[in-house]
Amino acid sequence: MRRLNPPFALAILAAAGLAGCATSSLDMAPDSPDRPWQPQTDAAGAIVPGPAASAASANSANSANSANSANSANSAASARGYQLPANPSLAAVPPPPALEQSHAYDLPELIDMAESANPLTRIAWNDARNVALAAGIAKSAYLPQLSLAAMGQYAGLHGSSTSVFGDSSASATGHGTTSVVALQWLLFDFGGRAARVEAASQASVMANIAFTAVHQQVIFDVSVAFYAYQAARARIATTQQGLDNANTILAAAQSRYKHGIGTVIEVAQANQNRAQARLALVQAQGAESNSYLTLISAMGISPLSKPRIAEMPAHTLPAPTSDSIDRIVSSAIARRPDVLSAYAAERVNLAKVKAAESDFMPKVFVSATGAYNTGSSSISAVPAIGQQLPTVNLSGGRYGGSVIVGVTIPLYDGGLRSAVLAQARNDADSASTRLTRSREEAVRQIVTAQNALQTSLAAQAAAKELLAAAQTTYDAAFDAYRQGVGSVTDALLAQNQLLAAKNADADSYSSALSAAAALALATGSVESIPMRENW
Repeated sequence: MRRLNPPFALAILAAAGLAGCATSSLDMAPDSPDRPWQPQTDAAGAIVPGPAASAASANSANSANSANSANSANSAASARGYQLPANPSLAAVPPPPALEQSHAYDLPELIDMAESANPLTRIAWNDARNVALAAGIAKSAYLPQLSLAAMGQYAGLHGSSTSVFGDSSASATGHGTTSVVALQWLLFDFGGRAARVEAASQASVMANIAFTAVHQQVIFDVSVAFYAYQAARARIATTQQGLDNANTILAAAQSRYKHGIGTVIEVAQANQNRAQARLALVQAQGAESNSYLTLISAMGISPLSKPRIAEMPAHTLPAPTSDSIDRIVSSAIARRPDVLSAYAAERVNLAKVKAAESDFMPKVFVSATGAYNTGSSSISAVPAIGQQLPTVNLSGGRYGGSVIVGVTIPLYDGGLRSAVLAQARNDADSASTRLTRSREEAVRQIVTAQNALQTSLAAQAAAKELLAAAQTTYDAAFDAYRQGVGSVTDALLAQNQLLAAKNADADSYSSALSAAAALALATGSVESIPMRENW
């Protein structure tokens, strides 16, 4: 039987061992689809890669979970250990921004805080910086590439031979070092690099536009949340006034009943009305808390932050504009971030088409190498250095070098360049279509926002008239009931209608401000969002 060559056998064993290592990593995954995964943790409590924890520790954890949640609705899941271990290092909550507890922040101050603290603005800033760096990388293609390599060689040779004259053997060794400097410079490529630089530069414009768009969206979100919070505040004041009115009606009903001119039913109706007013106040307080949290979330700061919010100054709403919608669209569409970004994207893809076309053209380059060799070794070529392929051809001398000026002409690549060019042209056509689409969508959004603003202004004017009429009706109905010439039903109805009218006035005012902010965002001019009294 033929003996197996020892190096060959060693190679087979190594390959088998590596194959086993690849499949053995399955123990890092859960053992079963219907059993919990019990991860391993380090001394600090962080989950670490590796096989699942031992069965004993898993059973212990499961028993503890089962004992703590025996009466829970999800006790089965808890008993099987579907709760992940806590990582103490993640338990620390980021501190909220420094706030002046005695200061009430108005809308401009809240927006400034949001632009500084909101993670979205920082992410957009980093994205813009990365794309700008990519443009710099594209420009570096105009510069030569210079590299340095140092290598050491050692060679050993041993041989033996047998002849009729006897056995003989020979040994030889050689060693040395080689230092190489290589230069590669693309001199002319028929506009390929220029096209790639143009594409990268336009991509930087797109990223900067996106950065501005994020800020515009943050300003809009904070403004709308601020208006909604102020409306919730107004509802609390309204419902509190409604509760006061309900108490007044109840007192009048009890007084009438005490003097023998009222009935038990009137007192019961007044009590029911007061209970409804209390419920409305509790609901308004809950809505105010929710709207406050929405405002904090829109700012992007910690939900544990508790900034005081200033009362919103009274804004004089504008009269419905008579400007043509065509005028509004024509002056606004050219500064919208999405339209500007779509235009930059079109230019990016047109530049990519030029870059793809340049790949069909020859390229002129210069390549130079210099090498220094020591020792007794000789080499004919230096191994690849990155993307460089310099040839040194040192044989018996200590110095060597070469300077090559050449032209590369692409002849055949299996249709690769043609496919890339076709893709680039398709992308350019899609970018042009997206630009047209973005313009149409911008017009739709501007028209919608303009209509919403006009409707909100009209609704606010109508709500003011309703409030005035409801106040007059309530005053008259309550006075008539107190004087004994009116019914409690009329007084209660008038009181509820007054509450609804006040809420409608507050909501329509907030909606008008939000609609104005939406129109400002749709026209790309967030500086016109109402923030101060002189809006």
